[in-house]
Amino acid sequence: MGNGDIRVRGIAARAGGWSARHRWAAVGIWVLFVVLAMGIGSAAGRVDVRDSDQLKGETSTAAHIVEEAGIEEPASESVLIQAKDKGLRATDAEFRAAVDAVIEAVDGTGAAGGITSPYDTRTISKDGRSALVQFDVKGESETAGERIEPVLKAVEGVQEKHGSVRIEEIGGASMMKTFDDAFGDDFQKAEYSAVPVALGILLIAFGAVVAALLPVALAITAIMATMGLMAIVSHAMPMSDTANSVMLLVGLAVGVDYCLFYLRREREEREAGRDAQTALRVAAATSGRAIIVSGVTVCVAMAGMLFTGLAEFEAMGLASLMVVAVAMVGSVTVLPALLSLLGERVEKGKIPFLHPQSRLRRNRGGVNRESRFWTAVLKGVLARPVVSVVVAGGALLAVAAPALGMKTEQLTLDKEFGDSLPIVQTYNRLNEAFPGGSEPAEVVVRAEDINSPEVKAALADFRERAVSSGASRGPVEIKVHDAQNLAFVHVPLVGGSDLDRAGESLDKLRDEVRPATLGTVDGVEAPITGQVAGSEDFNDQLAGAVVPVFAFVVVFAFGLMLLSFRSLTVAVTSIALNLLSVGAAYGILVAVFQHGWGASLVGAEGVGAIITWLPLFLFVILFGLSMDYHVFVVSRIREARLRGRTTKDAIQHGVVTTAGVVTSAAVIMVAVFAIFGTLSMQSMKQMGVGLAAAVLIDATIIRGVLLPAVMALLGERNWYLPTWLHRLPDLTHDESPEPAPAPRRDDAVRV
Repeated sequence: MGNGDIRVRGIAARAGGWSARHRWAAVGIWVLFVVLAMGIGSAAGRVDVRDSDQLKGETSTAAHIVEEAGIEEPASESVLIQAKDKGLRATDAEFRAAVDAVIEAVDGTGAAGGITSPYDTRTISKDGRSALVQFDVKGESETAGERIEPVLKAVEGVQEKHGSVRIEEIGGASMMKTFDDAFGDDFQKAEYSAVPVALGILLIAFGAVVAALLPVALAITAIMATMGLMAIVSHAMPMSDTANSVMLLVGLAVGVDYCLFYLRREREEREAGRDAQTALRVAAATSGRAIIVSGVTVCVAMAGMLFTGLAEFEAMGLASLMVVAVAMVGSVTVLPALLSLLGERVEKGKIPFLHPQSRLRRNRGGVNRESRFWTAVLKGVLARPVVSVVVAGGALLAVAAPALGMKTEQLTLDKEFGDSLPIVQTYNRLNEAFPGGSEPAEVVVRAEDINSPEVKAALADFRERAVSSGASRGPVEIKVHDAQNLAFVHVPLVGGSDLDRAGESLDKLRDEVRPATLGTVDGVEAPITGQVAGSEDFNDQLAGAVVPVFAFVVVFAFGLMLLSFRSLTVAVTSIALNLLSVGAAYGILVAVFQHGWGASLVGAEGVGAIITWLPLFLFVILFGLSMDYHVFVVSRIREARLRGRTTKDAIQHGVVTTAGVVTSAAVIMVAVFAIFGTLSMQSMKQMGVGLAAAVLIDATIIRGVLLPAVMALLGERNWYLPTWLHRLPDLTHDESPEPAPAPRRDDAVRV
């Protein structure tokens, strides 16, 4: 069959063909789309998720009540004064002098209001050695960290003059400033370094500057367009900075991957002797189709986050879905136009000593010489598929085993940052002296008349029972807002930074103390919020979302694979292998971060738990990205089978010819995700290590060993489709079967 006889069909092939014929129009439309999306998005502005929309349940109810009342709760701060000498007590003159000096210094800055003495509020520890001076930071709480420095310096000045006591400040504003100073640039540095890392790996993979720049350019323009779309869509569904960071990660990963798949296939076809036009048509029909199937599957996986009911997750899911869709469209439209325009110039800017031609060159038999390693691996795998499945599958099941004991929780300050910040020691000392004082529960009480005798009596009764029930050791503070008929009751929870014990104290307040006191007065609402309450509400809501999200992602991914490959077997094995990959990632997370096995190797600590949101987040992201590789490899295997190869030969051909591009794509993803594993926060380390480990496992053990071994064992049953499913829509291969050139004897792999 001559070059000009290759017939192609399908959306990807038609899009690629049109793009190649109307090169400047395709490029112009893409540039116009990116510019318009950014321009309209910039003009519209981004609407971010509000605190009241973050969670459902009592936390959300309390936030809505405060918002409706128009009350801006100021950032509160505490200064811990603690005796260094065991004999010194808060009632001693020396200690009192230090307290008075702190109050005077804080008041002198003009940045604080509502300053209270521990002798008036009874904020003196049980052992009499510690006391708290409390105050509010003037101005908006969101920007309090920008105004707290004069107060911090004033407190430091008092410490220098009173060596017998330890004087340390902690609170929302001081923590905000400390974290911004220490880690504020962490995310930006990680995001900025991701692009050079990806570019460097692509330069090694292609050995040419122009070829390496194309995937990065596509990914960056897709990200830019999506940022504009996020701003537009945020007026219907609010977005967030976290969603933006996740979008950047996912956009860079899939944008580079899709372009890499397409560009490699076009280069292969040209090296095989086809003319430029035919090479583009074949790439459009094969890799282009794989990109569409993969993109739709990833979008479906990301859409699973929309079922959580959590505003932050919904924002991440929608942002990720949009960037994948944009990258997918760009890959099958503007990329063929650019390749058509560049022609052989895509090899411009060759890097000395990398010898790209030696890696890209293909002989007449079509075997990619760059994959000698995988050729050797495949020879062993296909010769002994049962042993390969048992060994590789058993190893991954063993790696996944620790996941059965996974414990999830919101990481407290000491677990999140370890001993890397002095303020963490302050946090621990405060919790030890005043359990729950750094993270009190807050009861938002709304009544028709907050000053009525019944409500006042109920508030007093609540204060007394909160302590007598054992939920709190006090002091319980009540702040009344007469004009809004609201009261804020702050209850330090017994348990402090031990979230399990603090959760038990919270349950006592919600289930026992509140119904017996505030619940007896008609017309009174009293939702309980705060950090512990927020964590508990988040956990409850997330637990309720796990089954619907898992079911949605798995069922729809199964359906898409079934329609795309017209094979029940391929659909089932795809889901099983992806679940095994995710399970292995969970096992690594639990082993490293929960049990601390090998934690020091990745600069982490065994904190005894996995951050609550990570398992579901990882499942959705990894399931989508795993399908990326799976669709690409299986498409190539099916293509070879349709061209007349035996199933074993098709498996060998498909895996070996895709090994280079899958390896390059995986190395880029692992490198980018590993960057986030270097951040200081344990939650970010967990995310980075989990994603990097899963992608590495997926691109090596799953795609290089288990997939070919399982398919070799199944043989012709790989393409099984029950008769009753033949009526399903046919979304199979875009390229009509074309006999492959006869392989040379030295290219064959004996199995």
